[in-house]
Amino acid sequence: MDTLTHALSGALAGRLLAPRGKQASAAPLPKPWQAVVAGAVAATFPDLDFVLGWVSELTYLRGHRGVTHSLLLLPLWGLLIAWLLSRFWQRGGRRGPDWRSLYVVVCAAILIHILGDLITQFGTMILAPFSERRFGWGTSFIIDLPLTGIILAGLLGSALWRHSRVPSALALVALAGWIGVQATGRGEAIDAAHAYAERQGIEPVLVDAAPRPASPFNWTAIVFDGERYHYAHINTRRSEPLVAGADDNFIRRFSAPYLPVAQAQWEVRERFGDNGVRQLVEKVWGAEDFAFFRWFAMFPVLDHAENGPSGQFCANFVDLRFITPGRDETPFRYGLCGREGGWRLFEREPGGLRWVMD
Repeated sequence: MDTLTHALSGALAGRLLAPRGKQASAAPLPKPWQAVVAGAVAATFPDLDFVLGWVSELTYLRGHRGVTHSLLLLPLWGLLIAWLLSRFWQRGGRRGPDWRSLYVVVCAAILIHILGDLITQFGTMILAPFSERRFGWGTSFIIDLPLTGIILAGLLGSALWRHSRVPSALALVALAGWIGVQATGRGEAIDAAHAYAERQGIEPVLVDAAPRPASPFNWTAIVFDGERYHYAHINTRRSEPLVAGADDNFIRRFSAPYLPVAQAQWEVRERFGDNGVRQLVEKVWGAEDFAFFRWFAMFPVLDHAENGPSGQFCANFVDLRFITPGRDETPFRYGLCGREGGWRLFEREPGGLRWVMD
């Protein structure tokens, strides 16, 4: 999820869990606004791993959604943030809440951030630093306007009914329901992919679906037969194609490329290309210098292969997760140039190759 939505979800958790009553100790309980601020700050914290980009591009790609998103380290991060917020509100001898009264709110906000990333398909290393395995439920696109709207509605309701937890609780229930609708769409897309494989006589190695914007029923259904990927952009609830013109709203334009399942246009792409380049492409794929992309990609296919500078062979891959109809550019198109034992990493951009330093 985007960082703004994370912050809002943390604020919602803080509003729901804001302590009430009086505390026996000298330190007062946090006020509702302090709980909201604590939730927003804590839910923003995991994305501070953007600083890894200051080290190198690959360090960021390897480490994003890593230790700051770890369920195992969550109690420690909660302790750190609660203590820092307490110190901030107690600065100058002021009477502010102690870390104990903030701890539950802070931990809940970090947890809701982790859950917000788990519902996407990017992958979250919840067992870091002991495992680099990435988990993702793949129910939701990374930017989800209805989901953000539900959170905003909960916060607005909480502002109008300041003494009630009901608006924030109802918003969290609505969020769970919305994600359930998305999970239903995902199941339908996977069923459509299985049906396609059966019609084509394919014994699939992998069947999956990637969430797409504008509707919980817009998906890219994916079948991998061990050699090639078959994929189609579908809407699982549509019976007729959606027509959109340049003057239509952006939601309709983004949603139009997703066809009814019965009219799906399946595309087929060889994972390593045809026999003319396959041997060299497989060397690129298996090179030690390309290990990070093998770990990063879920549905990798050859994007481009050519003879590069000084007669070197260049090949790059693209991940089907990021091929979204209507998007001008596809990100994360990484590859290698060179010869076996002497590769150089690059990212293919619209203007050409950009060399990547680790």
